[in-house]
Amino acid sequence: MSESDIYFKQLELGPMQNFIYLIGDPATREAAVIDPGWEVPTILATAQQDGYRLTKAFVTHHHFDHVMGLSELLHAVDIPVYVNQHDAPLVEISSSARKPLRGGDEVTIGTLPVRLLHTPGHTPGSQCLLVRDRLLSGDTLFIGSCGRCDLPGGSPTQLYESLSQRLRQLDDQTVLCPGHHYAPEVTVLLGREKQHNPFLAATTLQRFLRLVGAA
Repeated sequence: MSESDIYFKQLELGPMQNFIYLIGDPATREAAVIDPGWEVPTILATAQQDGYRLTKAFVTHHHFDHVMGLSELLHAVDIPVYVNQHDAPLVEISSSARKPLRGGDEVTIGTLPVRLLHTPGHTPGSQCLLVRDRLLSGDTLFIGSCGRCDLPGGSPTQLYESLSQRLRQLDDQTVLCPGHHYAPEVTVLLGREKQHNPFLAATTLQRFLRLVGAA
């Protein structure tokens, strides 16, 4: 499977500029939805119109704007929902549908591998999805910014570690696909963010803490 053989849709849905993603394997026509927080009928219709069947869902973290559509989604399709083990208890769906994961776990959509990166800081169980050359970063990393770490369960120290020890280590050609449309662009190369995003470029914890107002 080459990079061009990945099904990829970035949908801006809901009143909070959320990006909801569909990713899939063109060979098997299986797809997964990431962070179905809003407008479930649109998500289902898009997959159907493109000729894909939803077989999985992923949640980057437990905040309502990323999970609010799960119950409606599961009423329409009986699929597992993959969430990091630390946020799993806060995702209020059937325990049979909820599939807790750990950082480093891998799940396949058809034959397409999805690697889960545990990136706490915004929430204890925040996770990013690495799908070949694409990083679906939820609310951990935005274009030009990063997620808040002053909400319940947030930790500026953990967020710095997630950015510096996990995301900064990824290849410069990785395409950053954030969880919200907070910048003029909708995707950028991670290499550019390493140079121009001050939160990702911060080389010390103290510098990062000053940037987020926690020093």
